[in-house]
Amino acid sequence: MGNLIVNEKGGSMKLITKEIMDKLKANPRGHDNNKPWLKLFNPVGAATWLISEIGDDGDTLFGLCDLGFGHPELGSVSLSEIKNVDLPFGMKIERDSSWEPTKTVVEYANEWRAI
Repeated sequence: MGNLIVNEKGGSMKLITKEIMDKLKANPRGHDNNKPWLKLFNPVGAATWLISEIGDDGDTLFGLCDLGFGHPELGSVSLSEIKNVDLPFGMKIERDSSWEPTKTVVEYANEWRAI
């Protein structure tokens, strides 16, 4: 099924569109000025991921990871693990389809840590 997840109504949401994938691949690795083109979130919790890079394996993501405990961190996360998270009510992690980054991933990290 690739990067699709299926919701409880049988519909699906693509976690990474081709457009977003192209933008993530175009970001140079390890640069503080990369914009996070992908925002994932837990629809029934506080976890949020702002993703700015994707590894050559197509699974390793890098970005700002905030699991909702007040300690956002820059680091790597596995797309396949995120896709396989089972949430209450049959829900899954979702992509914010209206997300348009206005800052770099480091600027978001500094802002979130100041809260």
